[in-house]
Amino acid sequence: MAELGVGEDVRSGTPGKRLDTSGQISPFVSPSKDEQKQLAVPFCGSIKGGMRPGKKITIMGIVDPEPDSFDISLTCGCDDVALELSARFEDKQLMRNAHVSGSWGEEETAIPFFPFIPHQPFRMEIHCEHQSFRVIVDGQPLFDFYHRVHSLMAIDTIQINGSLTITKLN
Repeated sequence: MAELGVGEDVRSGTPGKRLDTSGQISPFVSPSKDEQKQLAVPFCGSIKGGMRPGKKITIMGIVDPEPDSFDISLTCGCDDVALELSARFEDKQLMRNAHVSGSWGEEETAIPFFPFIPHQPFRMEIHCEHQSFRVIVDGQPLFDFYHRVHSLMAIDTIQINGSLTITKLN
C-alpha cells in the first residue's frame, strides 16, 4: 500500500491555479474520525516509491451538492504533471492532460459517460499499467491515458482540489 505525505511547494498543474496545503499530513489509508480533517480539500500527498505498473490509487469521495469542478493530478513533485483529470460539471466533461518539459500536451476529453453526480459518492481507481493509466469509476472503465512521463517512479505526488469531499485514499 502506498503512503502519502506533505508536498512543500504545490501546484495543480493547471496554469494560474495553486493549492494551499498548509498543515496537511495524511497517511494514504482510510481515516479515523480524527484523521478525516487530514483529507481536507485541497489535498496534497506524496506517493511513496512513485508509480509503477501494477500500482493502483483508489480515491473515494462525495461530490459537493452544487459542484463546479474538481481536479486530480499525479505529478513529479512540483515539476511535470503525469496526469491531470479535470471534471467539469457544467458541460459534463472529464478532461485529461499532461505537462511535460515545460509545456502542456494535447487535451483528451472523450468518455463514454460522465460518472459524477452532485451530492453522490464515487470510487475512482487509477491503475498504472505499462503503457497507460487506466481510470475506472464505480467499477466502469472510463478511459486509458497513455503515459507521457516515461519515468513512472518519478510520479510521486497526488493533488486533489475542487468540489468534492475525500472519504478514503489508498
